[in-house]
Amino acid sequence: MFDIVALGEILIDFTPYGLSEVDNTLFERNPGGAPANVLFSMARLGAKPAFIGKVGNDQFGDFLKKCLLQNNIDIQGLKRSTKANTTLAFVHLSKTGDRSFSFYRNPGADMMLKESDIDEHIIKNSRIFHFGSISMTDEPARSATIRALNFAKENNVLISYDPNLRPLLWNSLNEARKQIIAVLPYINILKVSEEELEFITCEKQLEKGSRLLSEKGVDCILVTLGSRGAFYRIGELFGRLQGYDVAVIDTTGAGDAFLGGILYTLKGMNTSEILHLSQIEIEQIVDFGNAVGALTTTKKGAIPAVPTMEEVKQCMKTVCKLQ
Repeated sequence: MFDIVALGEILIDFTPYGLSEVDNTLFERNPGGAPANVLFSMARLGAKPAFIGKVGNDQFGDFLKKCLLQNNIDIQGLKRSTKANTTLAFVHLSKTGDRSFSFYRNPGADMMLKESDIDEHIIKNSRIFHFGSISMTDEPARSATIRALNFAKENNVLISYDPNLRPLLWNSLNEARKQIIAVLPYINILKVSEEELEFITCEKQLEKGSRLLSEKGVDCILVTLGSRGAFYRIGELFGRLQGYDVAVIDTTGAGDAFLGGILYTLKGMNTSEILHLSQIEIEQIVDFGNAVGALTTTKKGAIPAVPTMEEVKQCMKTVCKLQ
C-alpha cells in the first residue's frame, strides 16, 4: 500500500547558480514538477510514495528516474516517450527569492501520457491520489488524467489537487479556468495560492472565496500566503496561521513542500475523519505544513531543499513565527 500516488509532470528545473568568469548566468540542474515535488517532500518525511507520469528517452529522463529511485519513490508508473523530450523549465529568481519560469514544452514528454499508460492498480492501492492542472493542458495527458481521477473517485481514494496555474502553458486563460473548475467536484483537498483562489472564484477575500469552493464540494481548502503563512477552511472552520521567520533564498517548490507536509499528516484519514477535525487539530496540521514549506525556501532548488522530519521538528521548536 502506498501513502500517496501523484500523477503529472516531473521535469528539469534549471535554477540560477551564480555567474561564470565572463559574467554569464550559470544554471544548476534540479528535479522539479509540482506533483513530483509533493512526493519528494512526503518521501523525505518518511511516507511511501509512487509516481505516474512520462519523461523523455533522453539523459534528463535518466536523471529524473534516478532521482525518484534514490528517494524511494516507486516508479512502476513512470513511462518513457520516444516522441518528445523531457520537459525543461528555467527558473528566474528575484532579489527576494521569488521565482518565475520559462518552459520548454512544445511538446514535452509529460504531455504524452496516455490512458493506456495508467496503472490503475497503483491508484487503487494508494491512500491519496494527487494531481495538478498542468497534466490537463493538452491531449493525450488530459484524458489520461481524467481517467485516473475517475478511477480514484470510484475506489474511494482521497483526492488532492493543486491547480498550479501556469498561464503560458494554456491556449487561453478561459480554457484554463474551465478545465480547473471542471474537476472541483472530485476534490477532497485543494491547495491554491491567493492569485489562484481569485482566478477560480473571482473573489479576493479568503473567507468568501474559500466558502465558494466549499460549496462546490471541496472538503479541505488551503491557501498559501507566502511569508504570511496559510489560510485554511474545512467545513465551517477557517482561519490563518503565520509562517516561520527564515532566511529565504529560493521559494521554488515551497507550496508543494507545504502540501506534502499537510498530506503526510492526513495520509491515514478518510473524508469523514478530516471533516470532523477540531480547530486545534487543523491548526496543528497547517502549522506543520508551514514549517515544511518555510524550510524549503532556505536552500536553492525545490527537491534538494526539502527538509527531513527532524529538521521540521527542530524548526517548530526553535524558529520564531512572522508577525
